[in-house]
Amino acid sequence: MFLLVLMLIVFCYAMFQGGFVSWFLFYSFLPFALFALGVSLYPLGSFSGERSFSHREFVAGEPVKVRVELKRGTAFPLFYLIVQEMAGNSLPGSRMRGAKRLVFPGFRKTFTLDYTVQNIPRGEHLFQGIRLKTGDLLGLAEREKILPLEDRILVYPSYEEMVYRPFENRFDQGAASSNERISRDSTMSVGVREYQPGDRFSWINWKASAKRNDFMTKEFEQRQSHEVLVLMDCQDVPQFEAVVAFCASVLRAMLRRGVEAGLLTVGGERFMVPVRGGEDQQHKLLYHLAKIKADSTIPFDQVLAAESFAGRQNTLMLITAKLTEGLIDKAAYSSKGNGAVTIFLVKKSQEPVSGSELSLKTVARSRGIRVFSVYEGHFAEAFSEVNSG
Repeated sequence: MFLLVLMLIVFCYAMFQGGFVSWFLFYSFLPFALFALGVSLYPLGSFSGERSFSHREFVAGEPVKVRVELKRGTAFPLFYLIVQEMAGNSLPGSRMRGAKRLVFPGFRKTFTLDYTVQNIPRGEHLFQGIRLKTGDLLGLAEREKILPLEDRILVYPSYEEMVYRPFENRFDQGAASSNERISRDSTMSVGVREYQPGDRFSWINWKASAKRNDFMTKEFEQRQSHEVLVLMDCQDVPQFEAVVAFCASVLRAMLRRGVEAGLLTVGGERFMVPVRGGEDQQHKLLYHLAKIKADSTIPFDQVLAAESFAGRQNTLMLITAKLTEGLIDKAAYSSKGNGAVTIFLVKKSQEPVSGSELSLKTVARSRGIRVFSVYEGHFAEAFSEVNSG
């Protein structure tokens, strides 16, 4: 209506004023007014879009290449088109550089927008849609539309390649309980030996016993099964992303070594992945770590105290960024009658170990609990420190 009224005013001025100048102004303004009218009536609903990614699963910190392809049904000569990606709050504008582009479509019906999300953070990210904005040369008419183009991508925590080595469980004060259960494979006999008290009656080799005139027992191949239950601290601390990255690194290293591993986290809700092995277990653990948040309101020592590990021979691995006396007390209590307990204190790169933490490490060692400091960017050195003791 504004454009029609404006055109009518210019026409009336030319009619009543007359002369070359008046009609020149009318005919000069007429193309711009008609184009603005066409823009105001142009159906932006004819636009359709498609978003594609270089791949569907990503690791935190890597660049994500995104391509948006737009198509329209009518080849109206649009002067300009502003295409802007609409992402959720998990992707701030500083990471979405290039996601807003000025395009000059002309008569083209298809065009693309390529951009890269730099250093994408861990988590699940939502791409809500595409905002389109266009107008005429003089700004008399502006149109805007949002294409509801929704996509989600999952970004797994970053990890470092490391070689997992089982703990020796030897301390200055003596030996801790072993974290490896030794079982005998009763299906594979590798020899015979003299009978010893405690041997099963079914293990007796009667043929060898008859030859030697003494009870002989089958000697079986010994298998060692190593199981680790990881407890991760979910308190909101500056080192939380480093805690998640180290947890992902160590779980991945253990499962690739053939160790059976599980995970327990207590944040907004309690989440437990039972101790198992295999590729499916690795995918389940990394998927949980990709979506986990630092939303725990309970101190880590209380989380440990609330859990019951009675009768379990799993090695307990505690991963935290805060070492407290209460945590050492609860860890020492949990280690009684169970597998060994080891605490990994995760720190940022070049973050010093405080005097209180050094004192607590000494207290923990005297109670049979090992505490190791690991630094972001140097996770691969964690188990070399373990073996060096």
